[in-house]
Amino acid sequence: MRAKTKPKPLFLGIDTGGTYTDAVLWSETEGPQHGPNKGKVLAKAKALTTRHDLAVGISGAVDAVLQKVRTDPADIKLVSMSTTLATNALVEGQGGRVALVMIGFSEADLARDGLKAALGTDPVVFCPGGHDVHGNTAGLDLSGLEAALPELGASVSGFAVCAYFATRNPAHETAACKLIRERTGLPVTASYELSARLGGPRRALTTLLNARLIAMIDRLVAATEGFLKRRKIAAPLMVVRGDGALVSAAFARQRPIETILSGPAASLVGARHMTGLDYAVVSDIGGTTTDVAVLDKGRPRLDLEGATVGTFRTMVEAVAMRTFGLGGDSEVTLEDGALIPNILLGPRRLVPLALAGMAHGEAVTVELERQLRAPNPGRMDGRFAVRTGVPDRLAAGLTAPEARLYEAIGAVAVALDKLLTSNSQNATLDRLVSRGLVHVAGFTPSDAAHVMGKQANWDPVTARLGAELFARKRDRRGQPIAPSPEALSKRVLVTLTRWSAEYILETAFAEDGLDGAATVAHALVQRAVDAHPGIARLSVALDRPVIGLGASAPLHYAGLAELVGNDCVVPEDTDVANALGAVVGQVRVSAEAQVSQPKEGLFRLASGGKVRDFLDEAAAIAAAEADVRAIVAERARDAGTDSAEIDVTTECRVSTVESQRMFIEAHVVAVASGRPRIAV
Repeated sequence: MRAKTKPKPLFLGIDTGGTYTDAVLWSETEGPQHGPNKGKVLAKAKALTTRHDLAVGISGAVDAVLQKVRTDPADIKLVSMSTTLATNALVEGQGGRVALVMIGFSEADLARDGLKAALGTDPVVFCPGGHDVHGNTAGLDLSGLEAALPELGASVSGFAVCAYFATRNPAHETAACKLIRERTGLPVTASYELSARLGGPRRALTTLLNARLIAMIDRLVAATEGFLKRRKIAAPLMVVRGDGALVSAAFARQRPIETILSGPAASLVGARHMTGLDYAVVSDIGGTTTDVAVLDKGRPRLDLEGATVGTFRTMVEAVAMRTFGLGGDSEVTLEDGALIPNILLGPRRLVPLALAGMAHGEAVTVELERQLRAPNPGRMDGRFAVRTGVPDRLAAGLTAPEARLYEAIGAVAVALDKLLTSNSQNATLDRLVSRGLVHVAGFTPSDAAHVMGKQANWDPVTARLGAELFARKRDRRGQPIAPSPEALSKRVLVTLTRWSAEYILETAFAEDGLDGAATVAHALVQRAVDAHPGIARLSVALDRPVIGLGASAPLHYAGLAELVGNDCVVPEDTDVANALGAVVGQVRVSAEAQVSQPKEGLFRLASGGKVRDFLDEAAAIAAAEADVRAIVAERARDAGTDSAEIDVTTECRVSTVESQRMFIEAHVVAVASGRPRIAV
């Protein structure tokens, strides 16, 4: 009797983006077994991301790949996911309402590192307390926080706690978190859990953003876990972090800020895997954003200062990625005040009219036709509002005007020229959009692609109606801005490719140490990109090719090479690069410890949320190295690997005074990395 062949393990990769959810089924043992493009993508599929219930989009994509391969769910030994939801939320200013608790800080500290702008209208509570650089305590008084908790508990979705020098002694943050959890039961993020670096306001900003994202990432993980359970896929679930490493879903739930740039980081891993290029500029265009990064020696450059997303500079170590509000679903508008206005794109994402038409049918098309019959173009033509479908509890804390407008918006798209009765309601609608409660639909590059016959997955009729409405908008001379829907759509697509080239060059200039935006805007660079004829001929070229990623990359990057002066490689599986990158990556976590000298002969170790004193420098450093090794080993297990290799580095700062060596401080870092554990 012939022995039954043991099934080969399969790996399921999922990427949940702002517009689409992608899935790939990958085999490590099929396809090439050597070289960069090891393994084989057995099947891939896409489904629309359903923000009101993420499980719907996930199941649509995953069920499609499972059906293509017709595999036993038990053969899937690992599930790994990346997401752009956190990145998109920060770019678009979305997230839950959060209370920020600042211990030992003053109101003046809000003005630093963009913290006040990030806070917006969310509440902040100041409490006396904190520590000094050596971890010595100041008096803690949480009475103000205790008094505010009953009201805050009913109006926010979570709390962010940041104490002065908490990285050297987190005792006051721990006390505040304990009080908040006991009185409210809501999620709390402490700053010392996210970063061991100094810089209170930026650490507070990072903590605030983390707290805002908890509900969003929690819903994503819960939706994925629920789907996997229903499909009887009993495999570990991993999430891609912003530096391209994998961590367990439970780990990501507690530290969602680390998933900003998760999707782009996964795409870099996927780009390297698919092309084998060691040196390249990777440009990943999605529905909401374009993410540009640089590959050096086969690895993405990391931003050691902290990831920047939109206008926020965080303390999250992630790929050195520049994220721009430019994608297939970018809002199309006109330049203000120009005699012949240029087309402007983004940074806000709209629901494309073609997608709205497919989802809502006559509710959209009838209104577009009504607006076309009007003798003159209207300011809100081609714009609709619809609820996102998030749970009602996330609408807590709305003002009276916000609540009234939210009540008037339902699950079916409603035209803005019927919904908004005053100019002030525009700002109210924007606030509902920023809270993630409402979507606005309007004309986008995706609609332009439908009009030009270059995209056909949604409703082209609705897209063309939207293009007709937009084309009849007037310039300062009173003339229509385009003679036909096709002429307008071509302008939009040409503009998107041109802006893509400028963002790629901006990133290259910035990586070379220049002011990227200012350099690209310079007349000489603009002439070079345009190949402007003249007595002095100018050119600009990248020193490495571009890898174009994203489902729309074959369309939007077709004319890119001549603009950037180098090849543009669009891989076969470019449309699912993120999902592929999610399953070919590794777990990587780190832990840090600090040794300082508060007074001569006393060495203070801060690690793992604890402070210990030693009388000997060597003993303190040895304890620090042992601590970080133990901490990182535990974190590696929590993050999802049982085969981690650990590397410990120690940097000591010393000075010499009158030939005497003086210890200042030591920084000890342990890094653990390994392949994720798979189901047995």
